[in-house]
Amino acid sequence: MSETAAARPTLLLVDDDEIFCEVLEEALRDRGYQVESAHNIADGLEKAQNLDPEYAVIDLRIGQQSGLSLATQLHRRDENTRMVILTGYASIATAVEAIKLGVTHYLAKPADADEILAALHKDEGDPGVCVSTNPMSVRRLEWEHLQKVLAECEGNISAAARKLHMHRRTLQRKLAKRPVRE
Repeated sequence: MSETAAARPTLLLVDDDEIFCEVLEEALRDRGYQVESAHNIADGLEKAQNLDPEYAVIDLRIGQQSGLSLATQLHRRDENTRMVILTGYASIATAVEAIKLGVTHYLAKPADADEILAALHKDEGDPGVCVSTNPMSVRRLEWEHLQKVLAECEGNISAAARKLHMHRRTLQRKLAKRPVRE
């Protein structure tokens, strides 16, 4: 490793979307980071052992697995690793759990490299964030409830379906859909 590569901050990028990873990896390298990317949790853990990342950007859904499990393991390895969860499946339940597990920030996709880096370096919350005056729609409330129960069941779809008195395939179908905006 060259001296310039050693001086660059290390960042682990884990997302199962390989094209997204390539584009984001290049953008982060252009901004001065030494980046290693992985497309599943096992590879992410292996690369984390070799890289010892200062930063991590983790997709919430990596295949059928939860990126929160990777965030937990990275946090156990080094409490100082600053992590961002990036997701197209944002929910209140997963955002709360991510923060409890040591994640620095939680961003909904699409997010660009500058937004991700700003989130990684953000130390405080924003009391000026807009608070909606409208209640959530019934569809959004259902999505949030499903996510909460799934988190309580540690991502086990069968256990969550039993708890919800719903067929497992019905729950899988509902979870595969993108969340409703409001």
